Amino acid sequence: MYFATIDCGTTNSRIYILDHNFRVINKGEKKVGVKDTAINGSNQVLKEGLKEVLLDTVARTGLTIEQIKFAITSGMITSEIGLLEIPHLWAPVGIEELAEGVKEVNDQGVFPIDLPLLFIRGVKNYFPAETTYRDIRKIDFMRGEETQVVGLLSLYPELELPLNMVVLSSHTKFIHLNKEQEICGSITTLSGQTYEAVKKETFIGKSIQANGPAEVKDYLNQEIIDTAYDSVRHAGFLRTLLMPRFMEVLINTNWYERKLFVEAAIVSEDLRALGEFKDLRFSSDSSFVLVGHQIRCRIMSYLLKKYYNITRIITIDHKEEIDQLSIAGAIMIARKNGYLKGSV
Repeated sequence: MYFATIDCGTTNSRIYILDHNFRVINKGEKKVGVKDTAINGSNQVLKEGLKEVLLDTVARTGLTIEQIKFAITSGMITSEIGLLEIPHLWAPVGIEELAEGVKEVNDQGVFPIDLPLLFIRGVKNYFPAETTYRDIRKIDFMRGEETQVVGLLSLYPELELPLNMVVLSSHTKFIHLNKEQEICGSITTLSGQTYEAVKKETFIGKSIQANGPAEVKDYLNQEIIDTAYDSVRHAGFLRTLLMPRFMEVLINTNWYERKLFVEAAIVSEDLRALGEFKDLRFSSDSSFVLVGHQIRCRIMSYLLKKYYNITRIITIDHKEEIDQLSIAGAIMIARKNGYLKGSV
């Protein structure tokens, strides 16, 4: 028996083919995501992109699509700009609720392949019906990270709860888990997309593009990080973003130093979200698990230790380990719902 998992994000989507032993036997990836729907005003590009990468991955595995029993899907695929909008579950949410909330769909109008899709629902912060824009800072949601949370708890059972999981991707998402292994809610920033926008759509992009000396491998200069943090705190994020331009024109700096400055500025701005923890009843004294790009994780770990007195920090920054979170989470949720037998 073979099945697939589909992790659909904002800009990229990943598909994995697994066998009856839950072993990944092939994977495919394509730069297609819900951003294409937002740009084009239709999800047709997303549909065709996912279809293409799924069929290609199945073919490279030496299988036919008829041999794939179903696909477990998570992420932005369940949003209004995905394949099918499915309402979020209210926090707090554990694996039982996530399993019960799985929606099975086999409709070629939704996805142009005759294949059952198991949609995993996202999770939203609890807020009362009378909430208005005045309470907007308490509102948040996730699609995809809930599956990574389940994968984290499955793959790292030794983790001490409660804890805060921080996912650093196209967004930064702070997720609080309580002692009962429930997702209590989240806080999201636009970090990754902000970095891409600065790099591609502003003249600051020129200041952080590779030129001159080669980048020092794993370059991390604490003085640059401290300077960016201090600037965000005292001069503001927008003025800080302009400073790499001054650094390039007026003082002697290398492109990779300016790049680190921008990355550190964005992480510094991210950490201002910790000020929201108290109102949402999240504990900042808990352990932190950082998941994502190595340099972003290292910058955040350094700042958490130095300026927030947080010492219990675990980092998951290798691509294979990060991928396994979504895969293991999807398997656990599907198993809990009775779709799969056996153990991970």
